[in-house]
Amino acid sequence: MLNDKVAIITGGTRGIGFAIAKKFLENNAKVVILGSRKETVDKALENLKEENKNYEIDGYYPDLTNENEVRETFEKVKEKYNHIDILVNNAGVSSSMPIENYTMDEYERVENLNIKSVFVCSKEVLPYLKETKGVILNTSSMVSIYGQPSGVMYPTSKFAVNGMTKSLAREVAKFGIRVNAVAPGITNTDMVKNLPENVIEPLIKSIPLGRIGEPEDIANAFLFLASHLASYITGVILSVDGLARS
Repeated sequence: MLNDKVAIITGGTRGIGFAIAKKFLENNAKVVILGSRKETVDKALENLKEENKNYEIDGYYPDLTNENEVRETFEKVKEKYNHIDILVNNAGVSSSMPIENYTMDEYERVENLNIKSVFVCSKEVLPYLKETKGVILNTSSMVSIYGQPSGVMYPTSKFAVNGMTKSLAREVAKFGIRVNAVAPGITNTDMVKNLPENVIEPLIKSIPLGRIGEPEDIANAFLFLASHLASYITGVILSVDGLARS
């Protein structure tokens, strides 16, 4: 479905980002994963190569909030692969801190990675996507729709991602560029695996489909939106959370 496409995935070293990278590679894309540290990037590359030594994959670790570092990284990708077709803004950080305890450091930590990095990476990739009529995909969250009982900046940041997705989709449609987001529900990542059973069981019971999502469930949605099958879809926040809606 992504034959010969070049995809950059931020936060691609683990969890949902790693699953997206694997799914894209399985569909013949060339993938560049961006992580926070050389060690995590190298480990992810090693794990993906173990899946298939013929995968065309590379990795870098720029500061995603730094325009110059992101620009230089994208230039390297273009130089190596000749084109860039897909950007997945998946890097992010969660927060559950009560507002009375919030520090400005915590506020900025969430804002910088969840909002600023999405803006910077989207801005810097646009010249390349104009050439390929490419795709920007953002990772949102179910809390961008429902909110959450604590950690106000996390859902706030995902509301911002939704707004950026919808607005940017309108702005760049004239270039043939599509912009969409996926809003995962509770997903079986490391963070969820570490929750105690008495916390996770009620969450599962609240989901009509009777299970939490797997990273592959989310990756499948990204694959669809990145592919030609979604060529007439833009500005959409696609919920992938197992919930029945009226």
